[in-house]
Amino acid sequence: MSAKIAFVTGASKGVGRGIAYGMAAAGWDLAINYRSDEKGATETRAAIEAGGRRCIAVAGDVGVKAEVEAMFSAIVTEFGHLDCLVNNAGRQTFAPLLELEEQDWDATVRTNLKGGFLCTQFAARLMRERGAGGTIVNIGSGANRQPFPNLADYCASKGGLEQLTRASACELGRYGIRVNCVAPGAIEIERTKGESPDYAATWSKLTPMGRIGTPADVADMVVHLAGENSGFVTGQTIYVDGGLWTQTHWPYETP
Repeated sequence: MSAKIAFVTGASKGVGRGIAYGMAAAGWDLAINYRSDEKGATETRAAIEAGGRRCIAVAGDVGVKAEVEAMFSAIVTEFGHLDCLVNNAGRQTFAPLLELEEQDWDATVRTNLKGGFLCTQFAARLMRERGAGGTIVNIGSGANRQPFPNLADYCASKGGLEQLTRASACELGRYGIRVNCVAPGAIEIERTKGESPDYAATWSKLTPMGRIGTPADVADMVVHLAGENSGFVTGQTIYVDGGLWTQTHWPYETP
């Protein structure tokens, strides 16, 4: 059997890189996307190839249709088909709602939500044409459920991505295409380390499992949802957060 092919957007670093590594370790060949971090994408690709899997890196802005079309054309040329799409590429703007600039709002929604729409559309068309089904996994956030202060653009886009997941699952199920959302909790990556002087300690105290997450934690769930063992799961959001977004702020002391 030919290898399964997955396309992971925003895979030059962070959670996207971790997902790509997890998929490769599970036996998938990869196409990985980056927009500007060519060095990071090259490192991701090299590590995957060193592990014995095929990998190509494709540059492009997921929020621009012509660039998305070019990336999917390169994937078809290299691999001939696509079995799984992981919509991971994302951005955010830390700013109070009343000071958030229009261009920042537009850039975040374009990447996080429009990018998910465009890539889903292109991937699903390929999967439908082949007739063998497929899987799409959208990477959400705790912002799907909880409003984050000073992140209005991010919350709006991630909430929209969760609804896109459900709508897509309902429409694409007839083609054997499953669509789910993985919503990470506090994950320690390059970006989040810059949010707090001690990111791990800050969020570990709030997480019932007593630790923060890693990209590998997210990758494990993506691999599961992309595989045959979740063949009847679609339209769902799975929180990979150690209980962070489940726990209510309780005013009384508990044992």
